[in-house]
Amino acid sequence: MTWDEVERRIEAGAVAILPIGAASKEHGLHLPLNTDQIQAEFLAGRLAEKIDALIWPTVTYGHYPAFVNYPGSSSLSASAFEALIGEIAAGILASRVRALIVIDTGISTVAPVENALAQLKGADVVHLRVHQGPNYRSASAKLVEQRYGSHADELETSLMLAIAPDAVDMPRAQASPAERVGNVPGPLTRTDASSPNYSASGSFGDPTKASRAKGDILLAAMLEDVFGQTQRFMTGKSDIQPSSASQWASRSSVQ
Repeated sequence: MTWDEVERRIEAGAVAILPIGAASKEHGLHLPLNTDQIQAEFLAGRLAEKIDALIWPTVTYGHYPAFVNYPGSSSLSASAFEALIGEIAAGILASRVRALIVIDTGISTVAPVENALAQLKGADVVHLRVHQGPNYRSASAKLVEQRYGSHADELETSLMLAIAPDAVDMPRAQASPAERVGNVPGPLTRTDASSPNYSASGSFGDPTKASRAKGDILLAAMLEDVFGQTQRFMTGKSDIQPSSASQWASRSSVQ
């Protein structure tokens, strides 16, 4: 788009969507480095089908310190990432969009994003933390078979099988670590076999238990959370008319 096209859309009432998803972060041997970016842009696109929105370029670098032991993985400090999001969000809002919707596919990114957006006092901003929605959490609890997991695991791999199946190389999926003793926080490592967070593949959990059927259910639940939180946010704004209930109903099957 050209700048004048953006201006016309903003003047007509469009809101802004800012996706956050790593493009350079290991996801095991079976998922690409840009797995988070793929998810963020998919969710942004589906949300933009529901509302009059402009999607800003995805923030593909972020605070991902747990994965830097794996080649290709990049991470900013929490303070640098927080400053980056703050400046980007402030710049978007300065263009006079009615509201800003931030779609965050990370976990370690949540706190810095919250801190950055909190500095925009009085701004119409909502932070969608896609892994923390009630529908997604409920669906995950019912479907999960792995004993533990949080990264490139059964759940995330199932989601990717629903969103971008051609990007998933299931024959290379490995359950890692082989044994998990206690709950020891810290980064994953591929070099220290004595660490409780040792993972030769880079996954944390058991992606071999993933399936497209699970992914369809998880994705539908995640979309319900994204649509529902956005609808509540927009309904609470006096200058944006909420859409009809039928418009917000998510599809029963993933296209």
